[in-house]
Amino acid sequence: MPSTTIHLSKATFTISAPDIRKLPKDSGVEVAFAGRSNAGKSSALNTLTKQKSLARTSKTPGRTQLINVFEIAPDKRLVDLPGYGFAKVPLEMKKKWQKALGEYLEKRESLKGLVVLMDIRHPLKDLDLDLIEWAVDSELPVLALLTKADKLSQGKRSAEVLKVKKHLSQLNGDINVQAFSSLKRSGAEQAEALICNWFEQETTNEEDT
Repeated sequence: MPSTTIHLSKATFTISAPDIRKLPKDSGVEVAFAGRSNAGKSSALNTLTKQKSLARTSKTPGRTQLINVFEIAPDKRLVDLPGYGFAKVPLEMKKKWQKALGEYLEKRESLKGLVVLMDIRHPLKDLDLDLIEWAVDSELPVLALLTKADKLSQGKRSAEVLKVKKHLSQLNGDINVQAFSSLKRSGAEQAEALICNWFEQETTNEEDT
């Protein structure tokens, strides 16, 4: 069940920033969402927060050019990172997004968990793997969310989840893999429970220190 003290549904938009210098103070706990531009990141955020338009969805993948921050409690934030990989935009713009994404991942001290979203029909592309490997090296927990699960039959869905789990188990990191559908809301409760648990664990760790 979702956490009793942390509720993703309380998320409110805070700021859209072009780079980390414009973000809120680097304190507290942040869980970031990252994925290819066509992975359904905005839809997943809306589903997990039970809000229809918290994150702006677009029929044109790759419209999330900025780092979008949502506060769910004091000093606890969800961060929507620029999509990567797919967007049909000029190369210079792509480079700018990638720089903002890389800077955030490397320098943001309050980042405590990473949700990597991948279309269940096309998971584990090179950039996805790079991101997950980086998170494991940085000792960050990862939730690999296989989106658009409603597009596959139950059998194919299970087989895909198993395949991804097997591949990522070789990295020996704190990685959870699950199928997810914004359309059917399947997997939403489990994903919310895990993310809330990350927030609570980090809050406990901070209090202990």
